[in-house]
Amino acid sequence: MKKVLFLLAVFATAAINAQDLPTNPEPGKCYVRCTTPDVYTNENMTVVTKPAYKVLKTVPATYKTVTERVLVKEEGKRLAVIPAKWGTETVSYVSKEAGNSLRITPASFRASSETIEVKPAFAQWELGSPAPDCASGNPDDCRYWCYKGYPAEYTTVSTQVLANDASTQKIAGSVKNATYTKRVMLEPAKVVEEVIPAEYATITKTVLDKDAYTVEETVPAITKTVTKEVLKTKGGLTTWKEVECSLVEYQALPINWNLGSATLTTEAKRIIDSRLMPVLQQNAGTKLEIASHTDSRGGASSNQSLSERRAKAVADYLISKGVNSSLLVANGYGERKLKNRCADGVSCTEREHSTNRRTEFRLINN
Repeated sequence: MKKVLFLLAVFATAAINAQDLPTNPEPGKCYVRCTTPDVYTNENMTVVTKPAYKVLKTVPATYKTVTERVLVKEEGKRLAVIPAKWGTETVSYVSKEAGNSLRITPASFRASSETIEVKPAFAQWELGSPAPDCASGNPDDCRYWCYKGYPAEYTTVSTQVLANDASTQKIAGSVKNATYTKRVMLEPAKVVEEVIPAEYATITKTVLDKDAYTVEETVPAITKTVTKEVLKTKGGLTTWKEVECSLVEYQALPINWNLGSATLTTEAKRIIDSRLMPVLQQNAGTKLEIASHTDSRGGASSNQSLSERRAKAVADYLISKGVNSSLLVANGYGERKLKNRCADGVSCTEREHSTNRRTEFRLINN
C-alpha cells in the first residue's frame, strides 16, 4: 500500500499525534478525515448590466397668423367751464352782547370774647414757720420747707367774629341785534367733459401656436441572471471515514482536452458524471483533489496556466451539479510531474507525450 494517506501502519510513526487518528482502526483499511461541510444553496439574482435610460426627440415650434385690432389714438376729452351762480342772503348778528353789572354786599360781624392765660400756673419751695412742738431753743432748728403750688392767671378780651363774608350779585344786561346782507353761491362753477372717441386699426401678425418640446422614450434596462451560493448550514465537525484505499491514490479521469483548451466537451461532462459524481455521493463530506497535468512541450508558464484552468473547469462543473465548493481542491501542476522521461529537450513520440497529458483525482484529508 502506498503512503499517499496514512494506513494502519502509519500509527507507528512518531510524527503523528495519536489524538489525530481514528479510534479502533482495522489493519489494511484506509481512512480519510472528513469535516462536515458548509451547506450552500444556489440562489438566482438579477443584475442590471445596463440601466434603463431615456431617449429624447425634439419637436419644433409651430406658428399661426392672426389679425388684431390695435389702438392708434387714445380716447381724448374736451373740457367746458360753466361759471358759478350767485344770490343774496340777510344775516342777523349780535351787534352788542349783553353784559352783567355787579352789586357788592359788605361783610358783617357779631360780638364775642376770648379768655387768654396771662400767667401760667407754677410751684416753688418755701420756708415755713417753726414747729410748735420744737424742743430746741434755736428757732431755726425746727423750721421746714414746703413745695407750694400757685394757679394760672387769666384775662378776658372782647372780640368780633365774621357773621357773613363780603359777596357780589350779578345783574344781567340787555343784548342789541343787527343785520347785514351777503352774496351766497347758488350753484358752483363746474367743468363739463366731452369725450373724443379713440381711433383703431387692424394689423396682421404671426404668433406662436405651440412651443418646441421634447418627446421622451424609455429604453428598458438590460438584466442578467446570476447564480450565487448562499450559506445554508455552517459545517465544521470533524469525523473519520473509511474509504477504498484506491481512492486515496490518484485515479485517472480520462478527459480528452482539445489542444490548448480548458473547455469541457459534452463527452468530458459525461465522464465526470459517471466517474466522479458516484465517488462524491458514496463518500459524503470527504474532500476531493482534482489535478491536471500537461506535457513538456510549450512554455512552462503557459502549461502551468493551462493545467490550472482545466482543473478549475472540472471543479466548476461539479459545483454546478450541486457539489459544495469547500470539498473541492483544484490544482494545476503544468509539466512539473511528468510520468516518463519526456522532459524539455528530450525527443519523445506523441504517445509518450500523451501519457503526461492527464487529469486525475483522489480523496484527501481536510
